Amino acid sequence: MPNYHIFTIGCQMNQAEAERLEGLFEQKGYLPVDVPEEADLVLLVSCAVRQSAEERITNRLAILKKLKAGRPSLRVALTGCMVSEDPLEMKRTFPMVDYFFPAGALPSFIDDLPGDILPNKPEVATHVPIIQGCDNFCSYCIVPYRRGRERSRPLQEIVAEVKTLVSRGSREVTLLGQNVNAYGHDLPDQPDLADLLVALDGVEGLYRLRFLTNHPKDMSRRLIDTMGRLASVCPTLNLPAQAGDNEVLSRMRRGYTIAEYRALVDDIRQSVPGIALTTDIIVGFPGETAPQFENTLKLIADLRFNAVHGAVYSPRPGTEAAEKFEDDVLKIEKERRLARLEELQTGIAAEINAFTLGSNVEVLVEEYVKGKWRGRDRHGKLVFFKSTRDLKGQLVTISITATGPWSLRGELTDADS
Repeated sequence: MPNYHIFTIGCQMNQAEAERLEGLFEQKGYLPVDVPEEADLVLLVSCAVRQSAEERITNRLAILKKLKAGRPSLRVALTGCMVSEDPLEMKRTFPMVDYFFPAGALPSFIDDLPGDILPNKPEVATHVPIIQGCDNFCSYCIVPYRRGRERSRPLQEIVAEVKTLVSRGSREVTLLGQNVNAYGHDLPDQPDLADLLVALDGVEGLYRLRFLTNHPKDMSRRLIDTMGRLASVCPTLNLPAQAGDNEVLSRMRRGYTIAEYRALVDDIRQSVPGIALTTDIIVGFPGETAPQFENTLKLIADLRFNAVHGAVYSPRPGTEAAEKFEDDVLKIEKERRLARLEELQTGIAAEINAFTLGSNVEVLVEEYVKGKWRGRDRHGKLVFFKSTRDLKGQLVTISITATGPWSLRGELTDADS
């Protein structure tokens, strides 16, 4: 039987699209392999949001070019945000690629692949894209240019997909979008994300719902209230701040001030007690001074997020920031700032997780890895424990015996032993 290999980098949307493509290939009879050297078809799901991510893809394509020289039958496909609307230019840049298709699209060549239909096996925790593209045009971001404007999927179509996934074994669903809380505004009857959460809350066998990534300006009062009252919606929220200084936020075209962001966080924490908040931060944005970066550190220290996803700024050709602002923060200074941010957040995360020591948490068991079961609690924290039983897909109660900044360890309680 033919084999395929997928390499994915970037956001959860890319991961979700890779999962969908895996299902398509396996339905055509292709079997997954761990290395491209053993594959008949190699697919790269690319990211252009960071220069480092783009470089990793180009490096892999160079390796695949050498593989194709020795094995001309190897087929290579490229999707994701690196794929532009100019196919001739893409082919000139990457001649080793046989198939290009845009981010979020299905490959036109799929029907030409030989093979029989095989059943797909979803993961316990899976991702479902509900809206593609973004209308915000933050000055640093390539996404609106590569994924286009916001396009929501019909509500009933999403509900039907989730029901199918649950019937096949999925127990947790994360709803995805570049701007997920803008869902529905472009549909005829204009449902919103709160409507979708209500519709999915009643799906039998679905234990947990999450959603990301959110834009602070689109966090409505109705959505916040809905999060607080639906049993299946986990008390977790990713709310990217991107910077802790108003001047930097203005140059980023984020559409809110730090005072407004702080007020929103306070409101969410009052409405959803115990919520685990995470955020994204870009360090070294053009013109960011040392005092402005200190404002970002103060924001992180004050608000005490459960996790902070930090990244150094890299100019993306075609974006406003790349064309309008000089990339004037030295690379060594960007890396220093990122290290300080990560050091601060590591300490905060360790302190937050330490409060769970000795407590019992509900864990959805996802997989068995290196002699331990791995799962997540309702706040999204990784939990590891040992058991000889097959617990995949089950909810178990774990007594936490050790904590760290990135994960928890524990033991099954008597009720689940």
